[in-house]
This record gives sequence, C-alpha cells and structure tokens, in this order.
Amino acid sequence: MNKLLIRGATILTMEGPDAIIDTGEILIEDGWITHVGLPGSASGSFDMDEVIEADGQVAMPGFINCHTHAAMTLLRGYADDLPLMKWLSEKIWPFEGRMTGEDIYWGTMLACLEMIKSGTTCFGDMYDHMHDVARAVENTGMRAMLSRGMIGVLPTGEKALADAEELAKNWNGKADGRITVMLGPHAPYTCPPEYLDKVMNLAAKFKLGINIHVAETLAEVEEIKKQYGKTPVQHLDSLGLFKFPVLAAHCVHLDEQDMEILAQKAMGIAYNPQSNMKLASGIAPVARLLELGATVGIGTDGTASNNNLDMLEELRTGSYLQKVSTMNPEVIPAYRALQMATIDGALCMGLGDRVGLIKEGMRADIILIDTTEPHMCPRHNLVANIAYAANASDVRTVIIDGKVVMLDRVVLTIDEERVMYEVRERAERLAGK
Repeated sequence: MNKLLIRGATILTMEGPDAIIDTGEILIEDGWITHVGLPGSASGSFDMDEVIEADGQVAMPGFINCHTHAAMTLLRGYADDLPLMKWLSEKIWPFEGRMTGEDIYWGTMLACLEMIKSGTTCFGDMYDHMHDVARAVENTGMRAMLSRGMIGVLPTGEKALADAEELAKNWNGKADGRITVMLGPHAPYTCPPEYLDKVMNLAAKFKLGINIHVAETLAEVEEIKKQYGKTPVQHLDSLGLFKFPVLAAHCVHLDEQDMEILAQKAMGIAYNPQSNMKLASGIAPVARLLELGATVGIGTDGTASNNNLDMLEELRTGSYLQKVSTMNPEVIPAYRALQMATIDGALCMGLGDRVGLIKEGMRADIILIDTTEPHMCPRHNLVANIAYAANASDVRTVIIDGKVVMLDRVVLTIDEERVMYEVRERAERLAGK
C-alpha cells in the first residue's frame, strides 16, 4: 500500500464555505483520501512512502474543466475575432479536416500539460480520434470524461457512431478508472432527430450519458425554431434526450421554460464564459439557472476560442460576468465560483462520488496553491484570495488519483520540450506554413 501525507497546508475541503482547516494534514492511501484532520491526527503517519510539507500553501480539490476540445491547442491563435459559424465553417473545420490521430495526440498532450500547470486535474473532452486523446490522458496521469464528437448531417455520421461505440467498449473505466466515456452528439442543429434516436439507443445499450452543445448562439435557436417549432432545449426534451444523464454545454440563449427543464432534468450545464464572450455568442443566464436549482460547472472550451485552459481565470471571469449582467454584485460569490469549478463540475460529469471534495472516501485529486506571493497578501478572506487574486502559476503541486504529477512546478509525467516541439511542427504543417 502506497501512503502519501500532505502536512501543514490550509485545507479548503469544498464541503462548505466554512469547511476550512487552518493547518492540517491529508493522508492518501493507494489513491484514496483516508484521513483529513489536524496535525498529527493521522494514524501511522510515521510510516509514509512520501511526505509533502505544505506550509504556506492551500490544499483544495483540483479544478474540473467541464467542457473543452483539448487538441484544439493546435489552433490557438489561428482563427481569432470571427463570429461562430464563420469561424467554424471557414477556418476551424477545414483545419481539423487535415488533422491526423497523431496530431490530436500531441495537441491533447499540450492541453494536459497546460491544465496540470494551472491546477486542472479532470476535464471533459469532445473531439475526433478519441483513442489518441485517451492515450494522452492515460500517459499524463490526468482524469477525463471523453466523448467522440458526432455530426449527424455529415456523410461521416455513421462512422462517428461506430467510433463512439468503440470508445465506450475500449476506454470506459480504463486508465485505473481515470477515464470515463459519454456520447457526444455535437448539437441539435448538426444532429437531426433520427440521428439522435441512434445516439439514445447507444446510450441505453452501454448505460452512458450524453454530452451536447445546446443553445450556444441566437442563430442556432432561430434555426431549431424554424425547423421544429421549439427552442433547442424544448426540442431535445420532446425527443426524450433528458431521460439520459445529459451534460449540456453553453446554454446561452434560454427562456424560462428552457431553464426549468434544464434545472429539473439535466445532469449538468457547462458554463463557458470566456469563449462565449470572445465569439460574441452571449452571456449564459447562470445566476437564474442556479436559482432554479440547476447544477452548473465551468468549462474553458477549446483554445481556439478562449485562448487558454486556465480555470482560475475562467471561474473569475464567470463570476464577474454574472455580476455585471445582472447588475447584482452578490451573485456567484467567491465560494460559489470555486464550487462550480470543483465539486459542481464533478457532478456535471457524473463524477461527484469520486472527486471534487477533500473528504475521506474520495479519490485524491488535490492541488497545492502557494499563498506567500504579494498578490495573495493580506489574507482577510482565503476563499476570495483564491477566486479573485490567485494566478495559475501559484499552483505548486498537483496530485491526481493519489499520484504526484507536478511537484514544485515540475511536471513529472510529461516531457515539456518534446510536447511543444511536436505541436509547433504539426501546427505549421496543418496551417500550410
């Protein structure tokens, strides 16, 4: 049995706003959190395989990025400042059409490197060549929920369904349980009802959830209303999609009935504030969704529309955007923003029984954040300092599934120079430079 002790940190357990241990210790045994308490309270602490001295640091659950397209690191900065449909049809989709499985592997490796260095321990991904994405997740030690993106209106729609089935058979529960699989129909405007029927049949067969973009733009809403006489959410509900665990990404343009359906029936909503701002898609009504009891996590989306995978930056922007859009400074306070980026994100992806809290019986996905830098001083409010002042570079150590993957800013599972070399070379080729 491997034993790891984190000692001396302030522990932000995320079990509640006041569930903070000022100086404590966390015992991890074979990847499980088996003790959280005051110094010296862990039995057998004299017999550890590894001890991390964490004075001056905060231990908290790793960030959970609910929605991204990891391999789009290859497109970072390639197609900026365009509206969504022009961005997709004229730039993104042609570029992606030239990508190979190896390109996607290395793009995902870069995303994992970036996420680890900014404190993300788990991410939800929708893309192509998902076997190669899964290899990257397995090799880097990250945790991920993976979905094969499926566009039903393309000639490749049937192949995408077959690929999704293979992904479920080969990777669900693999990498020591760090990889889970959901089905990924792209959106209601690219997946007609007969195609979504096939997706739902597959979901029933393999007992899988469904990860789908919903109501991201006004153009999408108008198109679905014109075709089916309903909003995207009401259209999906009428098809029976919400009988399955659904993670709905974006959800920007919703009416009250849409929000009630999502609050009552969706497993979770992935809020992507910076991508929605950059593409001028709009502001998701998250404050109202939360009032209605919806579970909302935070996603960065891909780096072609953000342009980074920094969850601290994302949760901060997400909080501020709700405040200014509602003209209410009390909505999405600091703790709620951190909650959305941790345990609520885990719930959105069906992982709330495993990660998102520092609690006995959970898997040990934990980050250590340095609080000794000038921008973290003074400490009137620890939670506010993390949510509103901390930087990605303050994340010193990252533990995923009980294994140290970054120690004192050195990533132990990835050759950084090799990854960046591979991505630079491949991005130039794909862009035709």
